[in-house]
Amino acid sequence: MHRVIVVGAGMGGLAAAADLARQGRHVTVFERASAAGGKLRSVSVNGQQIDAGPTVFTMHEVFAQLFRDCGQRLEDHLDLERADILARHSWSSGGVLDLHADVQRSAAAIREFAGAREAQGYLDLCHRSARVYASLRDSFMTVARPSPAQLVAQLGVQGLAAMWRTPPWQSLWQALGSHFRDPRLRQLFGRYATYVGSSPLAAPATLMLIAHVEQTGVWLVRGGMRKVADALESLGRSQGAAYRYDVAVHRILTRDGRVVGVELQSGEVVEADAVVFNGDANALASGALGEGVRPAARPIVPQQRGLSAVTWCLHARTSGFALHHHNVFFADDYPREFSAIFADRRITTEPTVYLCAQDRGAASGIPVDAQGRERMLLLVNAPADGDRGGIDDANLPHLEQRVFELLDRCHLHIARQAGDAVVTRPQDFESLFPCTGGALYGRANHGAFASFEKPASQTRIGGLYLAGGSAHPGPGIPMATLSGRLAAARLAADAG
Repeated sequence: MHRVIVVGAGMGGLAAAADLARQGRHVTVFERASAAGGKLRSVSVNGQQIDAGPTVFTMHEVFAQLFRDCGQRLEDHLDLERADILARHSWSSGGVLDLHADVQRSAAAIREFAGAREAQGYLDLCHRSARVYASLRDSFMTVARPSPAQLVAQLGVQGLAAMWRTPPWQSLWQALGSHFRDPRLRQLFGRYATYVGSSPLAAPATLMLIAHVEQTGVWLVRGGMRKVADALESLGRSQGAAYRYDVAVHRILTRDGRVVGVELQSGEVVEADAVVFNGDANALASGALGEGVRPAARPIVPQQRGLSAVTWCLHARTSGFALHHHNVFFADDYPREFSAIFADRRITTEPTVYLCAQDRGAASGIPVDAQGRERMLLLVNAPADGDRGGIDDANLPHLEQRVFELLDRCHLHIARQAGDAVVTRPQDFESLFPCTGGALYGRANHGAFASFEKPASQTRIGGLYLAGGSAHPGPGIPMATLSGRLAAARLAADAG
């Protein structure tokens, strides 16, 4: 397997390309967009580049190890600053709470916000989430394809004890109820399920490990999150990988059940011994990349899709609320938001709003402009129905009105003018990432065994490997990066 093609320059594809080139393989990355990053993208508003995808950088060690393995240092490629405040949270019914990088400072803030019992519940949650993370880090996240039986075998006595205290058949929402009586805190930590495109009402309690991940460090990236993709591309180039942008792969070619290359949209055929597909696995299962690779993944029906979103990239003036870099604005009824999305296939009347104020924080590097405008990404969760219409032009103004009315009730006022925003809806995400319906996280992580449903890096098609957020170990920048590394390692093992 000397000649390897990587389809897609998302985080998984970039990581796989760097590892495979380091192994001495001839690696070419094909990307239909004009730059690396995949969902880690940016858009221009008023001449300003605004991060339009993931905005949280965690699990620093995943990236540091990738660069070390290539003989380089992460800090020579990225200018990172550890955030003191993880996020600022506000409720339309009242209350503002900052979650800090320091656990004791967060406990003190929660004590002042909701009382001593809730502060102790938070400390207990921190301890519990750390045990879950320690149990699953080496037995699940970095394992090529764990099964329930293999996971039990690898956990050992201590790991099984930790998992028994946080059983996957218990939902995250149920588990949080044993820690918090204040519904606002249950909302705050229940939101971690959305990091993997899921509902806290149905996602397994083990997802509380995300709380521990954030406590180990959230970083701000100077110059914006796109710098992360640029750094991984630069790393791959230094190892000998080649990149071709604005080039779409039309089909993955097979012969006798094995990959032999790709056919580009232009009709050009490029031969290869192996292909790493860094796109949504459902594109393979739907036959969009050719009938020969359809058996590589099982199809995901619309009811199994994770969350999509409606986003506003804004360049505008704000007043009334002291924004931090990461901000979350909650309405009162959190369960209704997810029953509306997953059962009724609609956005609730008062959706939670995430706002990344990209000029807040020392790592931004770009000051507010002379007119007092700043760069922001606003996001609300939405059903992944982009292939069935999404949010049409008639309903978008009503949604915008509800979103900005919620912000107003939280005392954040945004002075919007024509041309200040670029809106992206589920149908737009479907266009950017075909065969997903606009789902940004692949399959929803609902139920005790949902984590085992994501396809492994190795497929039943010889020479075809999977990377990206729809494959194991799942969505998110660090997880997708790990998926690329797992694909490269599996390819190397198959090559002997």
